[in-house]
Amino acid sequence: MAHSIIIHLTGEHSVIGEIEELPKPMDSIITVSNPRLKDGKDIQYLESEVVQVIWPMHRVNLIEVLEGTDEERIIGFVRD
Repeated sequence: MAHSIIIHLTGEHSVIGEIEELPKPMDSIITVSNPRLKDGKDIQYLESEVVQVIWPMHRVNLIEVLEGTDEERIIGFVRD
């Protein structure tokens, strides 16, 4: 299951993309598919044909995980 994320890189604009699984504490890289800026524009320093980017984790400040649109929402107990 792919996760949509916003990745905040040191000294760069935030990048949005998809990852297959969330990084583990011991991971040294993160592989992002379909990388683009938050506004949907291409990233200037990447070629237009790029579909995946591998960034070293030491460049990552923060990863935000976005809610998936195709995932089922869990509804808790509701009192009437």
